[in-house]
Amino acid sequence: MPPRSLRIAAVQMRFRSDLAGNVSHLLGCIRRAARRGADAVLFPECATTGYRPDFSGLRPGPVRAACAAVARAARAHRIHVLLGTPVRHRGRWYNSLVVFDRRGRTLFRYDKNHLTAGDARFFTPGNTLAFFRIDGVPATAIICHERRYPELVRLPVMLGAQIVFHPNAGLDRLEVSRAKRHGRDGIAVRAFENQVHYIFANSVGPQGGGLWSAGDSKIVAPDSTVLALAGNHREAMLFADLDLTAAGRRYAREALEHPAFLREAWRRMLARCRQHLRRRSSS
Repeated sequence: MPPRSLRIAAVQMRFRSDLAGNVSHLLGCIRRAARRGADAVLFPECATTGYRPDFSGLRPGPVRAACAAVARAARAHRIHVLLGTPVRHRGRWYNSLVVFDRRGRTLFRYDKNHLTAGDARFFTPGNTLAFFRIDGVPATAIICHERRYPELVRLPVMLGAQIVFHPNAGLDRLEVSRAKRHGRDGIAVRAFENQVHYIFANSVGPQGGGLWSAGDSKIVAPDSTVLALAGNHREAMLFADLDLTAAGRRYAREALEHPAFLREAWRRMLARCRQHLRRRSSS
């Protein structure tokens, strides 16, 4: 039987100058999260490599080794780890979120569908929704820019997801980053409109070229209450105990019934989503 609550950590981090520095920081955060009783910890987009290196020089071997080190830490500390990282698969690079379970096994991999112009110069777009379980609790994920595509959340919530995990690596001018403070980014609305928990882990600080990563990582309850909020200048680790009985998905469930003329279309679409997820998990 799934638990009635989960303790979740979200890491806001400055990207280091190289992969080794990032991985060292990730391992330390995993250890800290586990010591504080977290069931799962979420890291930002491209947390292994950083988001502004010259991706054209990226080699698969070191990235695989970084992911393997994170997997070993998940196993050692018996914690779920949700890791933003580039992934090389069948000769192509993807901007991915890899979910490791408490035994360090890859539970799910979600590849960013909607790429930014910068992403598209190197990454291949994904072709699936995210749907997986943390200790039996259904969850979903989007990556960074995909907050603009609400169907990527709504459909998995209709399938049963109670938690949204959102790794991010923002790139804006500093004045734009500051304007995003205190939830003015649509995240609380997305939690409310689906009646689910929302976990947002962003990078923070200068990214070069006059650009800044806004931070403002947060954990939001289904009623849009911000349970934990980071600043936009420093690294942070956020914690919250999620009351899963509050994540009833009410509005997503009601949307399946009204307006009535859409009911059959929704059923067909969700059946297609389930079929695609089954096919992907077996490939």
